[in-house]
Parts: sequence; C-alpha cells; structure tokens
Amino acid sequence: MTDCIFCKIAAGEIPANKVYEDDDVVAFHDIRPIAPVHFMIIPKTHVDSLAHCQEEHRSLLGKIMLLAPKLAAEQGLAAGFKTGINTGRGGGQEVFHLHVHVFGHKSQGN
Repeated sequence: MTDCIFCKIAAGEIPANKVYEDDDVVAFHDIRPIAPVHFMIIPKTHVDSLAHCQEEHRSLLGKIMLLAPKLAAEQGLAAGFKTGINTGRGGGQEVFHLHVHVFGHKSQGN
C-alpha cells in the first residue's frame, strides 16, 4: 500500500524507534504513547485490520502474540502489560494496517 504509514515504516522509508524487527514483523514505540512504555507490533505484510485476517494469517498472528510478552519483558514490563487491537473505525482504529499495541508501567526494580 503506497499511502500506508505503517507499510512505509516496515519498508524503512519512515524512521521509527524500533524495538524489534525480523522478516515478518516490526515493533516500534508509539509516537503518541498512553503509558510510559507503549510500542506496537505490526506485520510487514499489509493487512487492513484484524477483521481482514484469514486462515493464511494464522502463523503471523501467533508470532505476534508470542512476541508481545517477550518484548514487553525486554521493555521493562515483566510484571505485566496490556495489549490492544483497535479494529475498524468503530473500534478506534486510526491507521488501517493491523497493529497490536503493548503498553504498561515499568515495575520498580526493572
């Protein structure tokens, strides 16, 4: 998608404060955080939203969900965190590229 900001971040065309990247996904800090730690995990392949996922996305979705707690712990959220997936305009989605928010407060001692 040529106008998708997340596709441009995934392609390296727009800089982002990345916390993780591999062949399938990119994780980066949200530019409008709602918590002291707030990053997103996005697939490099464009998918409009969770509602647009199909059977072919099963392993990608699993990868994202398993990556969330690993990255959360690395970012200081070992004691706990929240995740959020806004889906569609009615669900508060602003960027129409699937993304999983991971956010929370660092634990004392982390």
